[in-house]
Amino acid sequence: MVWDLDDTLWDGVVLEGDRPRPFPAAVEVLHALDRRGILHAVAGRGELARATGHLAEHGLEDLFCAVEVGWGEKSASIRRIAAELNIGLDTIAFADNDPAERAEVAAALPMVRCYPAERVGELPGLAEFQPELVTGESRRRRHRYLAERDRAAAERAFPGPPAEFLASLGLTMTVRAATEDDFARAHELTLRTHQLNTTGRTLDAARLRELCASREHEVLVADVTDRFGAHGTVGLAVLRLAGQDVVLELLLTSCRVLNRGIGTVLLGHLVRDVLERGRRPVALFVPTAANRIMLVTLRFAGFEPAGPAGAELTLVFDPRRPPPPRPEHVRIVDGRNR
Repeated sequence: MVWDLDDTLWDGVVLEGDRPRPFPAAVEVLHALDRRGILHAVAGRGELARATGHLAEHGLEDLFCAVEVGWGEKSASIRRIAAELNIGLDTIAFADNDPAERAEVAAALPMVRCYPAERVGELPGLAEFQPELVTGESRRRRHRYLAERDRAAAERAFPGPPAEFLASLGLTMTVRAATEDDFARAHELTLRTHQLNTTGRTLDAARLRELCASREHEVLVADVTDRFGAHGTVGLAVLRLAGQDVVLELLLTSCRVLNRGIGTVLLGHLVRDVLERGRRPVALFVPTAANRIMLVTLRFAGFEPAGPAGAELTLVFDPRRPPPPRPEHVRIVDGRNR
């Protein structure tokens, strides 16, 4: 949700010396949408320092994950916000009191929903602001984005090469058996994760419960933290015991940790674990419009196709070959009770 400030979030113009209090209804909407995991950003007019100072004065600064304040086109500000947060323009809504500003955004970015300021109080009741799933992870989404903003700032200021910065993060990945408390987040991951996803198949809570109860299956989740805070539960794996093979029926990791190499780290950990059990790792891959990178990840890890490509591809890891090397930049904790 992208907000204009003057005469939208509050009644007045800060740059002209006004000291307006935010509209109570707007503040209520900010908090209501935040609890649903909907992010907030600013595309306003004026001077950045004065605008952020006024937000801070009223305890609102940390509710916004991106702030664009200046004199350019609002559509350009929204494009920068989408790039900074790594989200699609079609997931953005915009509220502004000025019809001309809304018209400019609507013309330049027709996929962005635009709302007049007087309708802000209605937003929580609209279908487009009611996510299908609201999990503990989604309620903490803003905090993760703020932590990511700090990471990005630290990376820009880091004097060494990218590999050294990655090593400096103190990344820890904990792999553990999924529990009932994880099912909503695991389902959310299957809905939202498209690139690092071996099959693109979705699993609801009922199916995850069945898999966890199955003696042939193991359902694992991966949590990641670093020195800036928690990334949360970012990985899901479903494995099936089939004779001497352990079949990876599903593996996915959130795109937000793509540049941390977590997908490769999790896959390597699973392969080493299967080999240590004296079994052969096998992976199923179903091509989608977005998951080519997952196939590349499997191939680089040592998996080879076991047959012709089709609607589903079976890949095997030869147990005679060396296992994937252990990562240097991530500490792995296996939290499974065996």
